[in-house]
Amino acid sequence: MSNKEDGNYRPHYLAIQDTRHPEIFWMVPVSSQYAKYQKIYNRQVEKYKKCTKIVLGKCGGWDAAFLIQNAFPTTADYFDHIHTSKGIPLTLHGGTAKLIADNLKNNLRLHKRGISLFYADIDRIYNIMVKKMTD
Repeated sequence: MSNKEDGNYRPHYLAIQDTRHPEIFWMVPVSSQYAKYQKIYNRQVEKYKKCTKIVLGKCGGWDAAFLIQNAFPTTADYFDHIHTSKGIPLTLHGGTAKLIADNLKNNLRLHKRGISLFYADIDRIYNIMVKKMTD
C-alpha cells in the first residue's frame, strides 16, 4: 500500500512463517520511530530485566523497532510486495531475525498459557486464516 507522496510503501512488516500451518505468516510491524520504542524498550528492561515485545535493530541500514506486540497472522495472498533496495529483496542480519523469531515464539507460548502480550485478537484472526485455507 502506497501512502506517501513520494510513492514509498508503508507500512512495512517482517513475515515469519508459522510452524503449524506453513501457509500462515506472522506479520511483525517495522517502525522507523526508533527513539519512541527505544524508550519503551528501556522501561521494560528496567522493570522486567528483559523485553520480548519489541526488538531494536536495523532494517535497510536504518534504525528500526520490530513490534512483536503488534504481530498478527495472515496468508501470503495478502502480501502487497516484497520490500527491495536497488532491486534486491531486503534481508535482516541473522542475529536480529533470530531474536525476533525467538521472541515471537516465546510470546505465542505465553499467549497459549493465558498471558497475552499482543494487541490484536490473534486467536480470532488465526482461526479465520485456517478456515480460509480449508474452504
